[in-house]
Amino acid sequence: MKSLIQAKKKERGFTLIEVVIVMVILGILAVVAIPKFVDLTTNAKISATQGTLGTIRSVLAVEYAQAAANGSAAFPAALGAASFANGTEPKNSLTGEDGVAAVAAAPAGTATDADNGFWYIVATGVAGAYSDGTVDTSTW
Repeated sequence: MKSLIQAKKKERGFTLIEVVIVMVILGILAVVAIPKFVDLTTNAKISATQGTLGTIRSVLAVEYAQAAANGSAAFPAALGAASFANGTEPKNSLTGEDGVAAVAAAPAGTATDADNGFWYIVATGVAGAYSDGTVDTSTW
């Protein structure tokens, strides 16, 4: 009989207070961690868009160099799918839009466009990305 009582005493589980403390700690971790993961998604989209913008600037430089070699140094009047190595227009990861628009002046830092993901100024070759309305792209 004595061994049965001793065996029951050894079979202890977690107390209610221990369970509540663990749940509070997990709740605090979730509150801190979830916003960081959401921010990582935005940072990834920004980085992808900046990388694609680099591709557009390279294409503009190549087009300008080809025009200069032919005697008329100027940036192209338009960039289409044929201007890019894979034959497709680049996609802006922030907006989900593809295409490059020729503009006369740089749009505002959070300017959006329903048809194009990127823009460039024909006179100067300066290129930039349209925003999703929340990210300032003017310093890219």
